[in-house]
Amino acid sequence: MNRQGSGAAGNLCAIVITYHPDAALPDRLDRIHPQVNGIVIVDNGSTDVERQMLRDAASTRSLEVIFNGQNLGVARALNIGIQRAAALGYSSVLLLDQDSCVAEDMVETLMVARGSFPDNERLAVVGSGFNEVNRGPDMGTAAMGDEWVEVKSTITSGSWLPLAAYSAIGPFREEFFIDHVDTEYCLRARANGYRVIKTRKELMSHAIGSPTQHALPWGKKWTTNHSADRRYYFARNDTVMLREYGNYGTAGWVWKSFRRSLRQCKRIALYEDGKGDKIGAVIRGWWDGMHGRMGPRKQRRTAVSAAIRD
Repeated sequence: MNRQGSGAAGNLCAIVITYHPDAALPDRLDRIHPQVNGIVIVDNGSTDVERQMLRDAASTRSLEVIFNGQNLGVARALNIGIQRAAALGYSSVLLLDQDSCVAEDMVETLMVARGSFPDNERLAVVGSGFNEVNRGPDMGTAAMGDEWVEVKSTITSGSWLPLAAYSAIGPFREEFFIDHVDTEYCLRARANGYRVIKTRKELMSHAIGSPTQHALPWGKKWTTNHSADRRYYFARNDTVMLREYGNYGTAGWVWKSFRRSLRQCKRIALYEDGKGDKIGAVIRGWWDGMHGRMGPRKQRRTAVSAAIRD
């Protein structure tokens, strides 16, 4: 599968994570295909029809598909894809979500940013500026000027990772399952002396939830309308990161995580549907994070139900 694309930089493999992908995915794959040396798709338990679409896409393009029988989570899927890329002899990877639509010069721009960074050997991630669907540009990268800006963290999609740094930092944290997987990796990289940057230029369009805007007398508020499951992971994993990376005493990180969870609950109560389920998920996520209870939420709920029956 290792090929030389016309716009590819070095020995680069794109890793695309799918979970019930839509019919437009092959068109988005065609945008990244000429820029990289190969593509590995890791599918997290999609339907038979969706899996056949991925097989059809693979048959006409230079890419490989790995099918997981169930949803193993984003972190596990990323690690599976990266391990496969390493086994195929690639030296770096470009991570992409299934709904990200990339610019034709994405890889070229990422490599310019990488090349202009002075501490190249300690570079863990080069992320992409993006235009958030339904909301507009990523304001953290919209300014003109240098090719890149140093950041604490960047989203997974659109991120270039050198595999040598990935090997030193360690894999994505699979017990997180989905949310804050990217944030935790960046924080861990920085804690180990690595650097994280992202481009100022917008290199893709990308959706975060299903955002809606709400007018208030003093301004406008956005909310993401994420599902109850996602609200659970946000609250739980954020709490764990505050404990592990926040440099707070016990009272400090507990109070901060509680306030963040409370803000989530307030926004849900004011603007979103499914308030009861979502607020309950936030509370359970915060509680599990406080006690270090990790893994998929479904397993956590099954364990709680079994304990109640017993």
